[in-house]
Formats: sequence, C-alpha cells, structure tokens
Amino acid sequence: MRDFLTERLAGYAPQQLALDYPEAGILVPVTDDPRNPEMVFTLRSSNLSTHRGQVAYPGGKRDPGDPSLAATALRETHEEIGLPPDQVEVIAPLSQVMSRYGILVTPYVGVVPADHSLEPNPAEIECVFRVPLSFFLEDRRERTDALSFLNNTFYVPCYRWERFQIWGLSAVVLVDFLNAVYDARIDLLEPPKGG
Repeated sequence: MRDFLTERLAGYAPQQLALDYPEAGILVPVTDDPRNPEMVFTLRSSNLSTHRGQVAYPGGKRDPGDPSLAATALRETHEEIGLPPDQVEVIAPLSQVMSRYGILVTPYVGVVPADHSLEPNPAEIECVFRVPLSFFLEDRRERTDALSFLNNTFYVPCYRWERFQIWGLSAVVLVDFLNAVYDARIDLLEPPKGG
C-alpha cells in the first residue's frame, strides 16, 4: 500500500490556500492491507465545543512546539486514538481546506498498520471506525450538499457507512484523496448528474 500511495501521490500538487488563519494538521490514515485497504475515521465526542458528534479525521490545531503540520497531525492522532507516530508512515500532503471555524487544515496521507489496536480518548473521541476504500470508489453517496466557500459553491458528497455520516470538510478531504490516488474524477464544482 505504501509503494502504491507513494507512486500515486508523487506527481500530485496539493492546492495551497494563501490565507492567514490558525493552522491545523490532520492525518488521513490508510491501512497497509493491500487486498482490502481501509480508511480510519473518528466520531468526535458530543461533549466538544466544535464539530461535536461529527465524523472526522484524527488531528487538530498546531501547537507552538510542533516542528511541522505533519508533526501536529501525528501528535494529535496519538492523543486522540492512541496510534504512536512511529506506527505511521506519512506519504504526502493533500490540498489544504478551510474549516467553517476559520482554521486552515492541511491533511497528510499516512499508512498505518491494519492490526494496530486503536484506543479512542474518551475526552475527545466517541469511537474509531474503518471504511473499505472500495466503498467510496463505488460513490454510493447518500446525498450531495451544496456548500459555499470563497464565492464558489461546492457539491460535496455525503456518504453513510453503518451509523456514520461522512460529510462536510471530511468528505472534501476524502474526495481529494480519491481523485489524487484513484482518478475518481469527483468534481466538487459540478452538481452530480441526475442529482
């Protein structure tokens, strides 16, 4: 999986947003199972002040002591789901995204062991779950949300996996990953045909 992702993302030029906002780093964790790779998500605690009860990638705001945003993503991932940085192989960044709370988010694709136990931090995370990448490649979206950002409307898929809804910023990052790695050709600027 590592070699495949490295090869696919080698020629990818992530979009950088020239915006002066607080920064965050998130990890887009993909398991190292070559036959059935999965993506790891978290369900945020309903006790949090922002994004409560929402599906998210592990990660968070940059601390002054973080040497890089990739280090932020790894530190926060360790804090949130108990995955040590030495168990993650960071491959490459994806395009930056802006949260509706004014945070500039840089996602990093990382390969993680399929068999490493993940322990959600109950103060922040309600649970951790995995979704096979094959599910997203079939594009069985539950609906499409029209979201406005910088005078554009983005048509963002919402996916349902079991009881979880993957939408909003997490779905934007997911689509960027699918397009960059698998040529999924999901166009966020065009409403889906027939939808």
